[in-house]
Amino acid sequence: MDVADKPSSGYALGPPWSFKGRALYQLHLVRAETARPFIPKEFKLVQFFGYTLGGFFLAHYDESPAGMFDELVVIAGIVWNPPTSCAWAARVLVNSHDACSHGQKEIGLPSRVAMFSKRARMMTETAKNKHNGFLDIFGLAAALPTLREHCEIRVSEINDSSLTQLCSISMPAVVPKSKPSGVWMGPVIRMSLPSFSGQTLHNPHLLKYSCQIQCRVRAVEAAKVSGPPKRGANEDSDDVNINTDNLSMKKHEEDETWRRSISVLLSKPILALEFNLLKMQVEAPTVVVPSSRKNE
Repeated sequence: MDVADKPSSGYALGPPWSFKGRALYQLHLVRAETARPFIPKEFKLVQFFGYTLGGFFLAHYDESPAGMFDELVVIAGIVWNPPTSCAWAARVLVNSHDACSHGQKEIGLPSRVAMFSKRARMMTETAKNKHNGFLDIFGLAAALPTLREHCEIRVSEINDSSLTQLCSISMPAVVPKSKPSGVWMGPVIRMSLPSFSGQTLHNPHLLKYSCQIQCRVRAVEAAKVSGPPKRGANEDSDDVNINTDNLSMKKHEEDETWRRSISVLLSKPILALEFNLLKMQVEAPTVVVPSSRKNE
């Protein structure tokens, strides 16, 4: 989808802001050393054995205050500010100038304008014959190649007049908007996803906001994420060495933030949830007083 240039007055109506569409929420095990630089020093990173829970939220909104647009939220990890733990976004990519500006100024998000290029392609997958369970014990079951349609989404940041690919996300073809015959989209659930934000160039305050969600949810196969071309990187490592030849004009600090965002995306997935018939309301953020300052 091309970047929307026309501004929308939908956000001017005030909170809560309503969105309708579909999304993929994928949770990853992210190294604490990768996530920590994104987290304000006032908050504590929730971690176990050197890892925190991050990942990404990839959404397509058919209806929103900014009209139709796509969004990729890179989630660095979970942070703790007693008595609440919330997600922290490392980077937010949207193909709407209006949505980007609103996210930066009102929600305190590290939002950036990006291009989402989508294509469908057939990919060969191998699956073990379920009738060869005995042979599978000895690793002798035949692998059956099958063709399966995948949707590939390439996300590229727009910086001035340049376009820099951040990642490519490939997943089995999604369920259409209307429920197809014989396909179960999961139970209807209602939940609240709280997040911390702020301390950005456009909004220096520490904030907390919540997304009230109603949708049909089901567990799906994890999407495969790939980053820009790597050079000399260990394929078994969560950290990556990115070819930054085309980023020579960026500051070193921004290069490192960009690099760490890709490391979050390339970390190990543990759960993928597909949200269909998504209805989401984003409430106005409130200013957070870190627990470390409450006794001052």
